[in-house]
Order: sequence, then structure tokens, then C-alpha cells
Amino acid sequence: MKITQYISSAEKTLFSFEILPPLKGQSLKDLCEGIEPLMEFNPPFVDVTYHREEFIYKKHPNGLLEKVSTKKRPGTVGICAAIMNRFKVAAVPHLLCGGFTKEETENALIDLNFIGVQNVLALRGDAPKSENKFVPEPDGHTYTKDLVTQIVGMNHGRYLHEETETGFQTDFCVGVAGYPEKHFEAPSLKFDLKHLKEKVDAGAEYIVTQMFFDNEKYFEFVKKVREIGITVPIIPGLKPITTLGQISMLPRTFFLDLPDALMDELEKCKTNADVKEVGIEWAIQQSKELIEAGTPCLHYYTMSKADATYKIAKEVF
Repeated sequence: MKITQYISSAEKTLFSFEILPPLKGQSLKDLCEGIEPLMEFNPPFVDVTYHREEFIYKKHPNGLLEKVSTKKRPGTVGICAAIMNRFKVAAVPHLLCGGFTKEETENALIDLNFIGVQNVLALRGDAPKSENKFVPEPDGHTYTKDLVTQIVGMNHGRYLHEETETGFQTDFCVGVAGYPEKHFEAPSLKFDLKHLKEKVDAGAEYIVTQMFFDNEKYFEFVKKVREIGITVPIIPGLKPITTLGQISMLPRTFFLDLPDALMDELEKCKTNADVKEVGIEWAIQQSKELIEAGTPCLHYYTMSKADATYKIAKEVF
């Protein structure tokens, strides 16, 4: 089923989560064992992230450096197939502009269609760590709206090359990202919302938000989104803070604010265990308030570690 169908047919707020592919050389076994406990809460779908290439520099005996491309977390398509087969849930792979040509995107969508994937999350993606700004691939997409347009085009049987005369129509439900505290590259929230509207107008059918820790920012975001004519479901993304390092890392990496009330409690913490307890309790209260507000689905960023999300879901769902 499509994400929109799960939402429209649900009688209560749904539970979903996102996982990372294992690092290259690691087994799928540990990932599946981490997913298993979360099946207790009947997630209709699981997101699987895609990680673009990174660049390393290999030093040769003559002293010259060679720039080498590597992918640390390959396997998104295979993991989707494994999850669908083992857990009987929908898998939602991420598709990126960065690292893909239009031809590679088309081929990836064909593969996903063949294994029965019906939902994708379309993202621009970040620049590689070695680069300070996003640069599209030659003959790749610069903006998410263009990636959405390509996916929707295939839903209408449109392929890149004219010789594809009898183009089979795929049937993907396309999600996109939204940013309650605006995308860090956007000069203003109004400007960011304009681009969100372009993605929806191109054919996106639902929105999943970046993580946030202040529900008021989510509620205000939803209000502004509705005011500009966007009517698709908006799924909030949540993540509990679980380590001391995340207190500074998350705001710096994801360009978000931590509420004063949360920081007051985190400042009392001396260990990771203390932080984890505070973070889980904060996420529980966030979740309960969002459910009371009639939110269609709560989506948790697990980083492939299920224990914190399990404790939250046990109290909420």
C-alpha cells in the first residue's frame, strides 16, 4: 500500500521509523535483530536511508594523492527487499539528487518497482563531507522538485529516451522532506516553504519533517504550510537525545534549537545514561502531545538503534 493509503485508512496515529544500512562489511543480521522489537507496534512502513559516495585520498609510493570514491553504507535496495520479505511491511527507500544521474535514477526506480516498492522519499541530499556546497552530478538533478517530476513522469509512463515507446507506468507514492525550523540554506522560512510548495505541486503526496524538539515549532510549521495551500499529510520526525555529545552535535549538524526546558534538564546530566533518560522522557511527552493533536503518524529516527525508540513506543502506542 501507499503511505497515503495507510494514513487515510488508519483509525489512530501510526508508528514508523527510519534505519541506516549497515556499514560496508557488516551483516544485515544485527540490523534485523534491532528492527524485530519495534514490530510490536505494527509499523506499516520503514524508511531506509541512502548514503551517497564519500571521497578519500589514497597516497601512492611516489607521494601523489589519488581521490577515490567510496560508499560506506551501500545496500539500500537489497535491505528494502529483505525487510519487505521478512517483516511484511512496506519499505520506503530514500532517493537522492546528489550522486545520481537522471539515467541512474530511472534505473534505480525500475529496480525498486520490480521488487514491489511503492513508496519513495525524494531528497536533494547533502554535499560530500569533502565539499562545502552541494553540486549536482552531470546530467543529474539540482533540486528535489525535479527529482519528484522524474518519478511522477514514470508513473505516467514517461522515460528518458524516446525509444522507450511503450513505457510501463510505475505507481510510486512520493514523499519529501519539510523543515519546521527551515532548511539551513534557505534565507527565511517563507522562502523555504515556497520550495516545499513547488515539491508538492510537482507531485509529492506526503511530507516527513526534519527532527525537532519543540512541538510548537511543528504546529506553527503545519499552520503555515496549510496557509499556502499544501494539503498533503505532514508526518513529524522525532529523535530522542541519548548521549552527552548529541547535546551540541544535533543543533550544529541539523540546524535546530533545543528548548530551554529540555536544556535545563540536560544540563543536570553527568553521564550518557542520564541524558538518555531525559531524552526518552522528553520524546514520550512530545509524542503524546502530537497524538492528542491528531497527527497522522509519528516517525522516529532510530539510527538503527532500537532501544530508545522501543521505550518511547511502549509508553505511547
